[in-house]
Amino acid sequence: MTKAREIMTRDPKCVRTSDTVLDAARLMAELNVGALPICGEDDRLKGMLTDRDIVVRVLAEGKDPRAIRAGDLAQGEVVTIGADDEADEIFRTMAQHQVRRLPVIDGHDLVGIVAQADVARALDDPKVGDLLEALSR
Repeated sequence: MTKAREIMTRDPKCVRTSDTVLDAARLMAELNVGALPICGEDDRLKGMLTDRDIVVRVLAEGKDPRAIRAGDLAQGEVVTIGADDEADEIFRTMAQHQVRRLPVIDGHDLVGIVAQADVARALDDPKVGDLLEALSR
């Protein structure tokens, strides 16, 4: 069975908890991604920041993206997957938590990101539809 480390995007760039949301948005644009892990100064994963978070929780509320820190948007415990977890487990975790991207950790180290498309490519054809349906609810 396919493991997370085989399908993940390696060496993800983090936005720091102390970076502004504007800095995060610029990094997203530069990397052409819709989400970034939020890492503390200790390099530990603190959360995930999405382009939707920026729009809904900052811009739509009239907040200044130059004044809000990425760490201010990290909520609760971040959902992760282990580097040696298999595609079926990644699918279940994404569906259960309604997320399209999962940080991949090895011990306490962030080693990659697995996106919905990565998992869809790794699953048997019938399960791909299940994944898309589960994440579209």
